[in-house]
Amino acid sequence: MSKALLVLSDGVVFEGESFGAEGETLGEVVFNTSMTGYQEILTDSSYKGQIVTMTYPQIGNYGVNEEDIESQGGVKAEGFIVKEACDFPSNWRSKTSLNEYLKKSNVVGIQGLDTRALTRHLRNHGAQMGVISTVDAKAESLLEKVRKHPGISAFDFVKEVTTKKQYKWEEGCWKWESRPADRQPSRATVNSRKKFSLKDYCTTAPLRCCSIVVYDFGIKFNILRNLVDTGFDVTVVPAQTPAEKVLEMNPDGIILSNGPGDPQTVTYAIESAKKLMDKKPIFGICLGHQILGLAMGGKTYKLKFGHHGGNHPVKDLSTGRVEITSQNHNYCVDINSLKGKVRLTHKNLFDGSEEGLQHVELPIFSVQHHPEAGPGPNDSAHLFKRFREMIEGY
Repeated sequence: MSKALLVLSDGVVFEGESFGAEGETLGEVVFNTSMTGYQEILTDSSYKGQIVTMTYPQIGNYGVNEEDIESQGGVKAEGFIVKEACDFPSNWRSKTSLNEYLKKSNVVGIQGLDTRALTRHLRNHGAQMGVISTVDAKAESLLEKVRKHPGISAFDFVKEVTTKKQYKWEEGCWKWESRPADRQPSRATVNSRKKFSLKDYCTTAPLRCCSIVVYDFGIKFNILRNLVDTGFDVTVVPAQTPAEKVLEMNPDGIILSNGPGDPQTVTYAIESAKKLMDKKPIFGICLGHQILGLAMGGKTYKLKFGHHGGNHPVKDLSTGRVEITSQNHNYCVDINSLKGKVRLTHKNLFDGSEEGLQHVELPIFSVQHHPEAGPGPNDSAHLFKRFREMIEGY
């Protein structure tokens, strides 16, 4: 393996070995505390513009498959940092190694460095721009390049990851067929998994199917699957779709999805949300939550090192229940800036940051965490049902 360097904007240098594609990549360096789910993380559009550090020491041991992709177009992360990349995966679903997957996706990675030291540095000094290079061995040269980068707030990454055209989504969450306990699954049995479709739901569910429009700011497929499982007729539209066009479709409700970058750069989405707020029930997730906060006249602020992982405890203030959640965000809504328009519904128990809001008058609520998981726990999946119940009541 060839030598690779990671240089942070504050001048700290880490030396390691190249894996994945050869070359050079710049992005905001963040860390993710999930033990598994690296393929879903790499293909999550919310990581556009970022280089992801995995804190779990060995990554890639169960390989990569064709089904655990979370967005159109595959890998969205700018780069990947691991302690050890396993090049000999062992799993009946595996189709290729992580190393080969990154090469095919033209994504630069670095392994063999101390990810514990890097994570601690990011916790102490905050997420910051960095560069990984396998072609430039001069730290001074790389530091100059990274310090010239204006930072992710200078870019609207949503335009790069949103769908180019409107489409229908009908696939539900994967369901497994039952098997005898003594029969081990083979590599071929992955194809026997059944897709739970809207048609399946409507033949058994007592409630009618609700139609919803989903704004794609970088939508994860598992959000769409959960919406279908909840009984929604799902139509996905590009991020720049005017509010007037959505209202012409006359949906029962609207979803504002997750996505990458600074919410303040997505001005067209904020304007659309303003026009839709008193017209239809709305559920915002992650970036969609932040866009709702800005549309209501509030403010957002950047967290020191963000929340990225599948082990964040969040308290639902209405029930007192603590849920372990999946998270991927660098920005947060300042609930106090909304001056009584909303009430705080969820709170992160790691740092006390705001995790959810509900409008005091309108049928609108949103959360900062990811109820669809993919990867991560399913504790918050009930929020999709809560949105359906809100629509039914409305």
